[in-house]
Amino acid sequence: MDTLKQWKTHFESLNAYQEAVALLYWDMRTHMPEQSAGNRSKSIGFLSTESFRRKTDATYRDLLKRMGEQELEGLERASYMEAHESYVRDSKIPEEEYQEFVTLISEAESVWEKAKDQDDWKMFEPFLEKIVETERRFVEYWGYEDHPYDALLFDYERGMTVEKLDHLFGELRQAIIGLLKRLEGKRFPTLDWSLGKAEQMRLNHEWLNDIGYDFTAGRLDETVHPFQTTINRKDARITTKYDESDYRNSLFGTMHEAGHATYEQGIDPELDSLGLGDGASMGIHESQSLFFENFIGRNRGFLEARFSGLKSTVPSLKDVDFDTFYAAVNEAKPSLIRIEADELTYALHIIIRYELEKRLISGELEVKDLPQEWNRLYGEYLGVTPPNDAKGVLQDVHWSGGSFGYFPSYALGLVYSAQLNEAMRKDIPEIDTLIAEGSFEPIKNWLKENIHRHGRSKTPAELIEGATGEEITVRPLIAYLEQKYSRLVEAL
Repeated sequence: MDTLKQWKTHFESLNAYQEAVALLYWDMRTHMPEQSAGNRSKSIGFLSTESFRRKTDATYRDLLKRMGEQELEGLERASYMEAHESYVRDSKIPEEEYQEFVTLISEAESVWEKAKDQDDWKMFEPFLEKIVETERRFVEYWGYEDHPYDALLFDYERGMTVEKLDHLFGELRQAIIGLLKRLEGKRFPTLDWSLGKAEQMRLNHEWLNDIGYDFTAGRLDETVHPFQTTINRKDARITTKYDESDYRNSLFGTMHEAGHATYEQGIDPELDSLGLGDGASMGIHESQSLFFENFIGRNRGFLEARFSGLKSTVPSLKDVDFDTFYAAVNEAKPSLIRIEADELTYALHIIIRYELEKRLISGELEVKDLPQEWNRLYGEYLGVTPPNDAKGVLQDVHWSGGSFGYFPSYALGLVYSAQLNEAMRKDIPEIDTLIAEGSFEPIKNWLKENIHRHGRSKTPAELIEGATGEEITVRPLIAYLEQKYSRLVEAL
């Protein structure tokens, strides 16, 4: 068997392990019986470790060496460069420590779910202490130049550093807080957002069908914390959480996850056998979910076209006019829950978590002090204080899964999505008309051509610059938010 064929066979085997683990995780967070958590964690730990071994053992090392001796160009060269970089990083982690970590986070996720439900920080605290301790140790194995958190950012946003994030987030934080001050005293309409679960499920399926989510290559299920997972190239699943007191959370949350899935469904299948069949980064991935949630789902024309359907489903909208509904949907105010935050304040939730993560990984903050610091930053940035830990430090699933370095991706996704929206509007000036008419193919084709099809064959910086003609900047996002909320304020 020649080297390139062996190379592709290697990644096909890794894809098989990845598919098995993804399916187990999906089941764990949707339908798994509670008593199965311990055995499930062991199974995930075993399969993940076997996959890890195949990426670090002597056989793979020899294959990597032989690939490096080939005359490679294009995607094959990108595949080798990506694999070599990952091998250097993975091989620094002792196999037994990796298996212990995977087993730990599998168990910790189930414990977190109970702790959140029971508002019991002390139940989850010892698990998070072990996770943070392991993350700190891994950082030292990997090494870093300026800040230990840079070593974790690499997993989710290649090329991003604390220095760059501090600058971007500092500028964004200042602009958002300034906009919030201008909104002080402004009263958005107050509506009754309650709706039964069955009606929400029907609306979700209608909206997903409208935007062209492919149910023959995915499905929609219920979970505690919404997520999207790719089982394989033809199976990109999404989940949502139904809140009968506020149907907006499910509707826009489902649009968000559909953006992730549409990205996955649009990746060139050829990339799978080259180890490049993933999103370029979590920031790029979030740009797609936030584009669907905000630039389509909250687009005035999109909502106006579906308002009659909403009125026939939601009794409380019977006597509400569209302008009132639109203003209420886009209400901006400080809040406690990240996944329920509005467009304007969402990034502040992410910046708070970023600040906490940096300090946890550098050792400036200990896990036992996390609830107090969480509450302090929410008071400082958003002017609100969580009444309990379930609505505070326990609200997110990410830390239980060891996803340190992930949170900045959400705010970067906002930044990227605004840049892409600005660039797309130059290429497709009639975009608002298309959205109002339900003609989403030109929009999805633009995203597929510029972002989706490339998978991981390009870096986030290369994708953004190629699609927009400029480096990452918060300017389009700030301009978008200022324009949108200035118009809303004038109408109030």
